[in-house]
Amino acid sequence: MDLKLKDLRYLVAVADLRHFGRAAARCFVSQPTLSAQLKKLEQSLGLQLIERAPNNVSLTAAGEAIVARARRIIEASDEVVALARSQRDPLAGPLRLALLPTIGPYLLPRVAPAIRRALPRLELRLYEYQTAPMLERLRGGELDVGILALPVELDGLESHELYREAFVVALPERHPLAAHETLRVADLKGETLLLLEDGHCLRDQALEVCSRAGVREPQDFRATSLETLRQMVATGAGVTLLPELAVRGAYRGARGVALRPFARPAPVRHVGAVWRKTSARRAAIDALGKLIAEHAP
Repeated sequence: MDLKLKDLRYLVAVADLRHFGRAAARCFVSQPTLSAQLKKLEQSLGLQLIERAPNNVSLTAAGEAIVARARRIIEASDEVVALARSQRDPLAGPLRLALLPTIGPYLLPRVAPAIRRALPRLELRLYEYQTAPMLERLRGGELDVGILALPVELDGLESHELYREAFVVALPERHPLAAHETLRVADLKGETLLLLEDGHCLRDQALEVCSRAGVREPQDFRATSLETLRQMVATGAGVTLLPELAVRGAYRGARGVALRPFARPAPVRHVGAVWRKTSARRAAIDALGKLIAEHAP
């Protein structure tokens, strides 16, 4: 039996999307072609892999088991291609880069020009994920490198710290604490602390910073972005902590918001790169990380 890599890609696409049309679009083939190839794959294996019902596509138990192995085969194949490419020119070709939503919008404008100048043949493919799905995709071979807050559970991954980023307090502009040049964590005692929704590591970091200050978290509010937090602070709903890069440049002058640094030693988050131990793109990852470390602070 001669298994074709493209058929395994078709199967994984159906497993991911649970829809033949969208799976075909992702694989750049027509739906009839994808469906016919998967039927042939099932006939070759002598197993039903996919349950087909109106408006519902699911995998059989055998299909789930084979998809798990197909992912590893595809990852290994991609690594072979990446390794060959990296040996020819390690700083060229596509590099799949993911960033946290609380990092990407503020970091990329600072580092992108330097990356384009220093690594003109590197093609960055950018993605945005929260920590858990980013790590899952890194381990699964869907991403080459992630930029996120450390530490994280590595389990087959490696990491390197790139920079440290201080937290800044965002207050309503008429808040009494806005009269201070710097603040201590203890100054936030009794304040209403506005936070991101569950799943954002910045939420956990802010809670850790303020855990001893006796702040109050409203139970009826969870923001989906730093910009929502910023706007809610401007309305007087409470205070929040923002990472330093999110209060620089165009983001510094938000109307109705006063920004105050913490007195030293200020609480910080540690931002780093994470990649697979087996990655063939280590040279490109190292070069990218060096540029980020140089231009982010």
